[in-house]
Amino acid sequence: MNISTFDLNLLRVFDVLLREQNVSRAAERLALSQPTVSNALARLRELLDDPLLVRIGRRMQPTPKALALEGPIRAALLQIEQTLTVGDSFDPGQSRQTFRLAMTDFVEQWCMPALLRRLQDRAPNLRLDVAPLATSLPIDALDRGQLDLVVGRFNEIPARFVRHLWRSETLQIAVRKDHPQISGDLDLETFLRLRHLWVYGGQTRGMVDQWLGEQGLVRQIVYTTPNYLQAAHLVAETDLCVVLPTQLARRFADLLPLQLFDLPFALEAFDTDVVYLAQRGQERALNWLVGEILSIAED
Repeated sequence: MNISTFDLNLLRVFDVLLREQNVSRAAERLALSQPTVSNALARLRELLDDPLLVRIGRRMQPTPKALALEGPIRAALLQIEQTLTVGDSFDPGQSRQTFRLAMTDFVEQWCMPALLRRLQDRAPNLRLDVAPLATSLPIDALDRGQLDLVVGRFNEIPARFVRHLWRSETLQIAVRKDHPQISGDLDLETFLRLRHLWVYGGQTRGMVDQWLGEQGLVRQIVYTTPNYLQAAHLVAETDLCVVLPTQLARRFADLLPLQLFDLPFALEAFDTDVVYLAQRGQERALNWLVGEILSIAED
């Protein structure tokens, strides 16, 4: 292929088509007519000798070649954008940018009230779209630009991502006040006798159960939920107990009739990180938002 005769505007259309997988939505996002985008797709198919998007039922599915081209083309477009905007200022007070983040409800409840208070004063027109986060890093969504950054706990992070420590956190046990099985301190024997609620994030076993398993012990889990807020309310109204991140447990104890206990065994603290693509590290707007999030933990 001769790059000198290739219309580079088609790459932008390709990128948006792969994001939306729908010609009408792509046209709306590009502020073009649907026939214009359909014509661009036809030209791309001819130039690249591949259908790129094929209709399966009511959806359009990318071909293997389209998926192979998606990452490199998106990275090239992002590099061009960053090159052209070098030196541009970012004024948070005037910006109307939308940031797309992913985090667990634990991090959202911990981080967002303080961040929203900051944005109300410093960037009142910014918009945040928050998506739920599983235990694994959403690599594809970050690579495709569907997410700007994520905040969570991750074991493995590829080298192309930047990782900033946000907070280190410990765990505590929450039970309702006047729990009939607890008087005084909560020792390991009492902990194992209790009926447990487990907040999971897609993992098969958490830190507590891993430690118990290494000791040949097991606790009785009778209810699981992915939602920390729901867990706290359920425990406040039953005889179940739940293990929560300490800061979140303390916040819930201020709002609900809960009493808190330290774990009757030692576990290491776990880290929560802010993660984003390294190649986006020159974006002033993204750097500003990351700085605001990190400063919340410092406060």
